[in-house]
Amino acid sequence: MDRLDPKTSIVVVVDVQEKLAAAMPPTQMEALMRAAKILVEASQALEIPVIATEQYPQGLGPTVPALREQLASRTATVLPKTEFSAAEAPGFSAALANHRAKSIIVVGMETHVCVFQTVRELVGRGLSVHVPIDGVASRRDDHRQVGLDLCRAAGATITTAETIAFDWLRKAEGDAFKRVSKAVR
Repeated sequence: MDRLDPKTSIVVVVDVQEKLAAAMPPTQMEALMRAAKILVEASQALEIPVIATEQYPQGLGPTVPALREQLASRTATVLPKTEFSAAEAPGFSAALANHRAKSIIVVGMETHVCVFQTVRELVGRGLSVHVPIDGVASRRDDHRQVGLDLCRAAGATITTAETIAFDWLRKAEGDAFKRVSKAVR
């Protein structure tokens, strides 16, 4: 397994929206928000691009406020979609190609629907896909577990947000390390 390289990585935040978030189990939502915070902070510190999607935002609302603010400060690309796979959203492939990404970090909801279909599509394109278990949520625990199992079966690496962030950092020094360490605490 190759080390994650910040120069060829991209973070994809799938559908972390207000009305969907309200339906998620609180413990899963708390973990997802913490993981997203760590990964978006690390991406900012290491200049890793971020693409966020919003599933039918007219009905499901925008990205949750805390994450929306963090993404805005990061100037992330935000794409509305109706497709379940974020990889099939209009503009997604172009955004991916602009960054020459090889490793894709996927966080979001729901694990067994949009996250899984995104992962399957990206793995099918020959990309290395990483799914942090603390960065995904589904309304039901069994659906989340099935989604993670399907992501693994599709060829994704199942990991954690901290594992990804510290793999990008490589060493415990410098401003990026300080920023990520603060987000982890």
